[in-house]
Amino acid sequence: MSTPPVLRLSDFIRSRMELILQAWEQFAKTIEPPALSMDSKALRNHASLMLRTIAEDLERGQTEAEGIRKSEGRGPRPDTDTAAETHAIARLLSGFDVQQLASEYRALRASVLRLWAKEWKEGNETNVDDITRFNEAIDQALAESLARYTLLLEQSRNLFLAILGHDLRNPLGASIQGAQILLLAEDIGDQHRRIAARIYNSSHRMSKLVSDLLDYTRSHLGRGLPLDIRPANFGEIARRVIDEIGSAHPDRDIVLQSTGPLEGRWDQGRVAQAMSNLLGNAVQHGLPGAPIGVSIDATGSEVVLAINNQGPVIPEEKLQAIFEPLVRLVADRDSASHQTGSMGLGLYIVREVAIAHGGSAQVSSSAAQGTTFTLRLPRGTA
Repeated sequence: MSTPPVLRLSDFIRSRMELILQAWEQFAKTIEPPALSMDSKALRNHASLMLRTIAEDLERGQTEAEGIRKSEGRGPRPDTDTAAETHAIARLLSGFDVQQLASEYRALRASVLRLWAKEWKEGNETNVDDITRFNEAIDQALAESLARYTLLLEQSRNLFLAILGHDLRNPLGASIQGAQILLLAEDIGDQHRRIAARIYNSSHRMSKLVSDLLDYTRSHLGRGLPLDIRPANFGEIARRVIDEIGSAHPDRDIVLQSTGPLEGRWDQGRVAQAMSNLLGNAVQHGLPGAPIGVSIDATGSEVVLAINNQGPVIPEEKLQAIFEPLVRLVADRDSASHQTGSMGLGLYIVREVAIAHGGSAQVSSSAAQGTTFTLRLPRGTA
């Protein structure tokens, strides 16, 4: 009795390509929302390219280490976009979310293995190692698709936010200017003056949110924060910011102490922005009756700003990510204490200002010492 020929999975994929594509296409049609811009021909082209790539990979020799890297999505890749990456781009444009994209690869995997198992049951000999190699190749393709999808999604989201923030500046500027004109007018009553003051203050808060949003998107688009480095006095910047915060919160006691020469070279606007964010954070989260301490140590080659407030201790697990963007929004999403008017970008901007100057930002928190944010900036040459 002759032994039946071994049916390699690579040969099976090539010979049953139409059946596999039909099964995958039928599954794709069940996904909601359906594809908006990918027709049947384009869908089949992507799938057939991926399947042919997988078939060729199955026929190549492979070490155990190479197989492990592929199963983790770290296999070798060509210089040009792979079929999986091209498919991810098309699916993003079609309105698919990341779960729907991943489900297509589960369907592709199931379609191939189910049809192959049917052939095996009909008496054809198979190479069991091919199953492992096939799963590794699918995992690699899935990793490539997800990486490209998330990268493009993040880029498009940041670009949208940048355009939105930029376009909001003009109407906000008009609101602030109009409110200023009303406040300076002598022929309006007290009620209208109070309304103008509310418009002015609200527009200023909105303007700060827009500025933070633009800084966030600028840094995430790879441009970094632009700096205008000039000779400056760190103490003068601090006093100006403290006056501004103190005027807005006359009930809070802000105490400034400084040591050492305060001259250096920094972007005054960015340093003031970082200080304002840190002081605003201290006012928001510190105990109302406790003073806020601001100390400047300029005795060395760098200037060290420390802002301390007494209040609830920040848990260690939150300290690790406190400078990450939007962390507060995520942490407070289901919390009744959610603070409106903040996108959680203030501390992120502080860190970015420090990095742009070649410095750093740290935080510590304890019941005995309170919470202290420390900003370290190289002095530069005055």
